Amino acid sequence: MTVAIFSTHAFEKETLRKALAPAHELRLLAPALTADTAALAAGSEAVCLFVNDDASAPVLKQLAALGVRYLVLRSAGFNNVDLEIAKACGLRVARVPAYSPYAVAEHTVALLLGLNRKLVKAHNRIREGNFSLDGLIGFDLHGKTAGIVGTGKIGQLVAQILRGFGCHVLAFDPAPDTGWATAHGVRYVPLEELFASSDIISLHAPLTPQTHYLVRAETLALMKRGVMLINTSRGALMHTRDAIAALKTGQLGYLGLDVYEEERGLFFEDHSEEILQDDVIARLTTFPNVLITSHQV
Repeated sequence: MTVAIFSTHAFEKETLRKALAPAHELRLLAPALTADTAALAAGSEAVCLFVNDDASAPVLKQLAALGVRYLVLRSAGFNNVDLEIAKACGLRVARVPAYSPYAVAEHTVALLLGLNRKLVKAHNRIREGNFSLDGLIGFDLHGKTAGIVGTGKIGQLVAQILRGFGCHVLAFDPAPDTGWATAHGVRYVPLEELFASSDIISLHAPLTPQTHYLVRAETLALMKRGVMLINTSRGALMHTRDAIAALKTGQLGYLGLDVYEEERGLFFEDHSEEILQDDVIARLTTFPNVLITSHQV
């Protein structure tokens, strides 16, 4: 089978070849899948796409017209795919149902620790010969209350790690796993109570119409002043401009992100020789209490 793989990056080429060749003919394509690049899939039975590729209705109709029969996502998230149109076009869709939940959970806690202990700031100071400790004070995680929004595999692992630090852990999920919670000393509460009671909030929910902009001005106002917020799940769970406003007032004390609602065309690419055209992400990078990674997990 010929597979057109869009948004191919150097770090994944060897892995893709090992996994798929020689059973399949691979066409490793650097461009992202869009309405303008869909024609590159001509002659391919399958298209493999990444988290920020465009699989909206117009693109899917183009792919189907080109003879593509399979759509394979090398990501767990599939909110970039119009599933109804895919079905109508006869496209079979597959995704990665899960990949190392430990990697995502550990990265979440790494962002938390990096923010709390000012590790990036401390490292940069040392490189400049500045060994002072001013402005590097953090807080003990022990005894703090952490709120976990979404208790799938990743959310559960984050909760268990934070319990190991001595945190009190609250959780919210529309389908609570009470057996797990009892076994690990976690307490399920309504979302509003979690927001109001937590010193640290970590998001581990899928992006759905119900969770879109879960964190926005109204919900940020419910949180403790100076709260730490971590999002390694989906960018559009958080209204970024509202988060910036909360950072400016001090309502939001720390923000750790591995995702961004407008990351398509930005993350996974080298823009170091360019002027960033995204004013929102540019503003975020000016805050000393914000730590961003580019969808590493």
